[in-house]
Amino acid sequence: MRTFLKNIGIFVVAMILLALIAQGVRSTKQAPTEVGLSDVAAAIEKNEVQKIEVNDVNLTVTKRDGSALVSRKEPGDSLPTVLRAMGVTPEQLQAANLSVTDQHGWEYWFGMLMPIFAPIVLIGVLFYYMARQVSGANNRAMGFGQAAGKEMDIDEKVKVTFDDVAGMKESKEELKEIVEFLKTPEKFSNLGAKTPKGVLLMGSPGTGKTLLARAVAGEAGVPFLHMSGSEFVEMFVGVGASRVRDLFGRAKKMAPAIIFIDEIDAVGRRRGSGMGGSHDEREQTLNQILVEMDGFQPNGGLIVIAATNRPDVLDPALLRPGRFDRRVTVSLPDINEREAILGIHAKNKPLDADVSLRNIAERTPGFTGADLANLLNEAAILTARRAKKSVGVTEILESVDKVILGPERRSHVFSEQERKMTAYHEGGHALVGHLLKYSDPIRKVSIISRGHAGGYTLKMPTEDKHYHTRAEFYDDLAVAMGGYAAEKLIFGDDMISTGPSSDLRSATQIAKDAVMRYGMSDSLGARTFGETEEAMFMGRGSMEARDYSEKTAEAIDAEVVRLVEDARRRAVEILTTHRAVLDKIADHLLAKETLEEEEFVALVGVKKAE
Repeated sequence: MRTFLKNIGIFVVAMILLALIAQGVRSTKQAPTEVGLSDVAAAIEKNEVQKIEVNDVNLTVTKRDGSALVSRKEPGDSLPTVLRAMGVTPEQLQAANLSVTDQHGWEYWFGMLMPIFAPIVLIGVLFYYMARQVSGANNRAMGFGQAAGKEMDIDEKVKVTFDDVAGMKESKEELKEIVEFLKTPEKFSNLGAKTPKGVLLMGSPGTGKTLLARAVAGEAGVPFLHMSGSEFVEMFVGVGASRVRDLFGRAKKMAPAIIFIDEIDAVGRRRGSGMGGSHDEREQTLNQILVEMDGFQPNGGLIVIAATNRPDVLDPALLRPGRFDRRVTVSLPDINEREAILGIHAKNKPLDADVSLRNIAERTPGFTGADLANLLNEAAILTARRAKKSVGVTEILESVDKVILGPERRSHVFSEQERKMTAYHEGGHALVGHLLKYSDPIRKVSIISRGHAGGYTLKMPTEDKHYHTRAEFYDDLAVAMGGYAAEKLIFGDDMISTGPSSDLRSATQIAKDAVMRYGMSDSLGARTFGETEEAMFMGRGSMEARDYSEKTAEAIDAEVVRLVEDARRRAVEILTTHRAVLDKIADHLLAKETLEEEEFVALVGVKKAE
């Protein structure tokens, strides 16, 4: 409708412009005076006429003073006969230079036909333009079910290969074999091996699943079609299935080829969980994917690579052999892989000589590849903001805190009492963590507000951990309660603030996990409590199904309370015994606001076992 109105507006404006041009052309000429034949005869008798032009019934009289007159005669009458009847003599008529013109050339016909055909031509052009618009809309409507999958240009300048992907050794080996299947299929077919039909990349967000797929595209040297799972689904039923057919049809014409579907969980969720029944658009799309990957018709020469961070919600039919034959888990990088990833992202960044990528890797356990890239990028931005030529340790450490906790909030002004409470709170965490045997080393203590935290204590292990012992859980509980215990010890019961609220939540969750998930309670025994199920309705992430009685629930609550209270008592005992050290930490924090690991160790001594 908007396009139609636009076309009508263009037509109206064009007609107005033409009318204005015609009016302007007419206005440039001096308009002659229209008179009767008697006036023409009188002018001839007075010898005022220079010439008379006769065109059919129209007369144009040019007078000797340069003015012009126009007149008309009756059709079929001869002008000389009419003028003689009005008293004009033959001599006077001869002096008037009478001439007859008969326009039959192009100018005559152009002048006659232009007023008729000009509007017709303009209307024709308008309707042709509108027909073009409607035809384009029809073509788009007919192509509504076509896949929007794009083919990656493997010769593009920015080409990712496996050498550009740090770490993930096992994952790359699996995918290198897929590339080898495509390049030298006879190596495997001679032994009766068949090409895998699908590879599912599973892992947390930011671990590099899409990067691995781009590396496959760069290494394979075959057509690589990529599309997101959300691009299949539309509000119209059947569009997603049509796009799946179109995508696989295009890939079959290019075979051997690779299809990459990112975020496949958008269409691959378990069937029967939606509210649309069998006519649900997402389920129809999934059904078509299942048929295309391994249905009645053979599907040779195609390999489907998909990525998801929610493999638990995928339909079982999608995960069976013959569809996704291989499942590649892309896990969080370990310390060596983090160091290699940092090396790749630091290639185009000038670093100070004292920057150690190994130390940065130690400070970033749990970081994904995307987090590490963001870390060095934030450090480079901070360096440019400070007008420095190279990225230093200070900028990198500040960027670590920013990625973990958020930007500094130095504009958030605390009173002196609040600063003192924050200093003792963070000092309590740090001192308890430093003196407990199984707690991770304290890397940094600060009372500078970041994100929602008024201050923070950063503790991280020296090496990656894959298992956690009960002793570590209990020490972490005591560290979490260290801030609460310090505030209560220094300022008394009446001055306990809202500051430790997040610590109390954290301690409660640690205690619940130890009791309910890991069987670390002596009184309740080695078993788990509760089953977590995926909730598909009302936008909820998960829900817990209770598999224990009310009596057991009371025992769980009592055990959680006991663990948290024991942790608080341990923290109070440590802080009371080392009150002088706690005061020293708080004084330094009030003076400097931040203590790095080396300064903290110099202040409290080297960490020792209990």
